[in-house]
Amino acid sequence: MHTTTIHHSLFTDFDIELFKAGKHFDLSDKLGAHPMTLDGVSGTYFAVWAPSAKSVSVIADFNYWIEGSHPLFVRWDGSGIWEGFVPGVKHGALYKYKIHSHLNQVVTEKADPFARRAEHPPLTASVVWDAAYDWKDQQWMKARPQRQGLDKPFSVYEVHFGSWRRNAQGDFLSYREMADQLVPYVAEMGFTHVEFMPIMEYPYDPSWGYQLVGYFAPTSRFGTPEEFKYLVDAFHQHDIGVILDWVPSHFPSDDHGLGFFDGSHLYEHPDPRKGYHKDWKSLIFNYERPEVRAFLISNAVFWMRHFHIDGLRVDAVASMLYLDYSREDGEWEPNEFGGRENLAAASFLRELNAHLYGRFDGIQTIAEESTSFPMVSRPTDIGGLGFGMKWMMGWMHDTLEYYKKDPIYRPYHQNDITFSMTYAFTENFMLPLSHDEVVYGKNSLLGRMPGDEWQRFAQLRLMYAYMYTHPGAKLLFMGGEFGQYAEWNYNQSLDWHLTEFRYHSGIQKNLKALNRLYRETTAMHQWQFSAQGFEWMSYDDAQNAVLAYVRHGSQAADAVLVVCNMTPQPHEGYRVGLPFGKKLVLKYHSDDTDFGGSGYPVAGQITAESLPIHGRSTSALLALPPLGAVVYQIL
Repeated sequence: MHTTTIHHSLFTDFDIELFKAGKHFDLSDKLGAHPMTLDGVSGTYFAVWAPSAKSVSVIADFNYWIEGSHPLFVRWDGSGIWEGFVPGVKHGALYKYKIHSHLNQVVTEKADPFARRAEHPPLTASVVWDAAYDWKDQQWMKARPQRQGLDKPFSVYEVHFGSWRRNAQGDFLSYREMADQLVPYVAEMGFTHVEFMPIMEYPYDPSWGYQLVGYFAPTSRFGTPEEFKYLVDAFHQHDIGVILDWVPSHFPSDDHGLGFFDGSHLYEHPDPRKGYHKDWKSLIFNYERPEVRAFLISNAVFWMRHFHIDGLRVDAVASMLYLDYSREDGEWEPNEFGGRENLAAASFLRELNAHLYGRFDGIQTIAEESTSFPMVSRPTDIGGLGFGMKWMMGWMHDTLEYYKKDPIYRPYHQNDITFSMTYAFTENFMLPLSHDEVVYGKNSLLGRMPGDEWQRFAQLRLMYAYMYTHPGAKLLFMGGEFGQYAEWNYNQSLDWHLTEFRYHSGIQKNLKALNRLYRETTAMHQWQFSAQGFEWMSYDDAQNAVLAYVRHGSQAADAVLVVCNMTPQPHEGYRVGLPFGKKLVLKYHSDDTDFGGSGYPVAGQITAESLPIHGRSTSALLALPPLGAVVYQIL
């Protein structure tokens, strides 16, 4: 048995001052379990925030889970922090906190909110963990500010870890196995980034990771924290950035989690109108409480500091910003100005983004925000929320609605596919075709496309071509890149056998070509968030359901012409106006036989003519493939 707890603290008076003010953003250095040596004795220092507790003790495998063997000492300064050093406790020890509350004699048994590792679910204990890792990604980290600017390509492959691929026995791949398999695949496909759906510890597989309990612990389902670092490192060595899906909007009420932590509403808002989500049956963080804000910002910092994460996609931002989100009249209370905005949540997001961008070079934060809340991706110093980008949910909805219509009806819906350009530059938009769009009976992307087999695949290629040539960054959920037939199932592997079939491997080759086009064509990304990077040639040819537009870069020679034919009717001689130039050189066409297309003949080179159309004095005569897109360099 280990001797009793020894008085010790890692906190300075300044730490406590910062903590109380909600300005300590490196709390993971102080709170939690930290193996160390004290006066020549090795052991572990424990610290936990529990201001409503009358006693806190560490229960663990080293004391047979007996309460009282290793009590923690409350600090004298009113911070509500309990701490102490337990000799002999080594790396790998299992533990929890037993908390007796001052309130109503409540007793709780909690995992450590700052634990670096958790037991494999359904087990719920925290694990003392502090293993070193030797990073080899210095080159990437140094170059990151140049690679991740808003004028650089952002093509994101969204991955759910447990269902990308399974092994022959149907079990999860480990972090290391993913490093061997996923990393080269993402590199080969030409994506610039990978985005993981939540990787922090979560108890319940069907939540897909969105119900987090271990905010500082990569889930132990797939291996150790060091093995996850190895995976991130492997991506960086292949010049691929890593974005984590992060959930500061809500957390589950599991007994061992953050809810009702010390017998009080410590992390969640005490008012259920602000503290409980009916939709998700989960609790909402109290953004008005300084220590809770510091917990969340410290968490974001932790992933960037210790795991070299390049960006955070922040989940469900709309649910944070609005007091009436998913609530009926009478179920919410207006803010002090009588509005429905959650002012504390908005100020928290500003503080989060200001700190992250001020501290880490070259990172990006991306908001999943589905409303017209103003200036989500504008700097905080001009009143914005400070995100780098925002998901363009309107584009996603309109595009999918348009493509599921039989082409015969598309002439009547031209506005649906052009509407996004009326607001495309109000934010820095990322175009998402995410996991949310291929579940719950919505069908797969391929399954949405009308027509016979050839037409479905042609339309999927066309939709991707439209997406990749539309202004904005890109995100595609796994399986979309080869035309997965079935809806996504979190509990099994993607249908990789489909890639043996011509049409599916064609979709894959097409996407690889689009990633290359987006990366290597300056005009496709340099001004992707600016109106000067886009110019309509023709948006109103509803009769033929044809769109023609030019993407511009800073040099005239960068410009490319994009023409999309949204119907199965090919056009032999379709005239399109040009802003300038004497000739066109083909860079891409979606109907290529390599992609499973019909190989409709399109000219590799076209000479411009002095024939006016579309308000331009110069034009060119193009062949447009059925349900196809062509991209030409303008010279």
